[in-house]
Amino acid sequence: MAQNGTKLLLLIDDEPAQCRLISALASRAGFRTIYARDAETAIATLGTQDGMMLDAIILDHWVPGSEATELITELKARRPALPILMLTAVGSIAEAVDAVRAGATDYLIKPVAPELMLKALDAAVKSSREDGELRPLTEKISVPLEFEEIVGAAPAFRAALAIAAKAARARVPVLIEGEGGVGKEVIADAIHAASPRSKLPMLKLNCGAITGNLLDSILFGHEKGAFTGAFDRKIGLLQQAEGGTIFLDEVDRLPPETQVRLLRFLKHSDIQPLGSPNSFQLDVRIIAATNRKLEREVEKGNFREDLYYQMNVVQLTIPPLRDRTGDIPALARHFLARLALQPGLRSLGITDEALNLLRSYRWPGNVRQLQSVLFRAAVMCDHNALSCEEFPQIASFVAESGDADPHLMNSPEGIGITLYCEDGNLRPLEEIEADVIRLAIGHYRGRMTEVARRLGIGRSTLYRKLGDLGIDNAA
Repeated sequence: MAQNGTKLLLLIDDEPAQCRLISALASRAGFRTIYARDAETAIATLGTQDGMMLDAIILDHWVPGSEATELITELKARRPALPILMLTAVGSIAEAVDAVRAGATDYLIKPVAPELMLKALDAAVKSSREDGELRPLTEKISVPLEFEEIVGAAPAFRAALAIAAKAARARVPVLIEGEGGVGKEVIADAIHAASPRSKLPMLKLNCGAITGNLLDSILFGHEKGAFTGAFDRKIGLLQQAEGGTIFLDEVDRLPPETQVRLLRFLKHSDIQPLGSPNSFQLDVRIIAATNRKLEREVEKGNFREDLYYQMNVVQLTIPPLRDRTGDIPALARHFLARLALQPGLRSLGITDEALNLLRSYRWPGNVRQLQSVLFRAAVMCDHNALSCEEFPQIASFVAESGDADPHLMNSPEGIGITLYCEDGNLRPLEEIEADVIRLAIGHYRGRMTEVARRLGIGRSTLYRKLGDLGIDNAA
């Protein structure tokens, strides 16, 4: 690492405008940037004093003097532990797949979203224990899902989805709480898609990635000359989303002055752009998300109590993946099916042993991390199905932490179904039947007609069993 705690980034790019943008974004994360305009200069830079201090490399997919994948291979051969991020154009997923196979740590789609760049750089310099498959891939291969497409059968998760589905039809604000990576944005997308506003814009803003003054301008807009550097009038996101929805992620990071402005909007539905003498009415629905308990932030004095209550008309708490490990098999198959649609990837299965291994891991990065792990495994897999061999670091973490359930790891009965009690005796048939039904509900994403058909029973019989066995319908 460079002196005084500053991290050092090598940017391999020949476009001055993009270099300035990346450098400015990197500086927010504490990076100093050095540049190489072509492959030859980049390789030579590794041998310089600065090159020996590098913490990360970013390169454009179009590198003068070399194919990007060839350059990545060369850089990794010379500096195996150095994380490399590739910038790729929209629609170049196949190039991103090739880059990961060549050794890239991550990839970012242009134009670069500031918050994704910051997250990628932050992930790039974490400890070596988070390298490889455990390093999050910031660009998710995803499209918005409707409620019936969201995978998950855990009662707490299904209950949150049921509340979200009801709230979607109303105008009220929604507050979504949950750890990073649990799927808060997925739920927000589903709420918007199920609302009367679905044909109108849904705009998104990560409040933690932008400084206070700039945040006010982005949200509410400003007039020409409102502040130093305001050379033109700017329309804010709220006005751009008229009639639609705004998703505010990391809302707990809003500075006090922005909290005041947002409170006024939620109470009166009007905004006043910076520098403007006038205000005007807007019809925009707010969905906010936080990975902290916002009530605790209120108690600490970090968040306005009146704003909290205005935003908290409907509250959803999304459980972490470690609390719903029974959903992991269905989630894994769902992600692999979607990955198979991407250029450069193919349809892959996954073995029961591998699924049991994934269920034994604690998943600090939650569903987002699971998706990234599966993406990397799918890219590198040479077989027709992912096995435990594709997840060596997951296996290492599970073994070192002692979290593995030996019975689960060696269970031949099927994913999520345990036949034996801890004393070695068989479990009651009623308990096993309840587990089978829960598994089927999760596997078929709550489509009860399909669940009944696959179990070979009538729909009315299925609902009777739900009642007899004490299984929540939402599960």
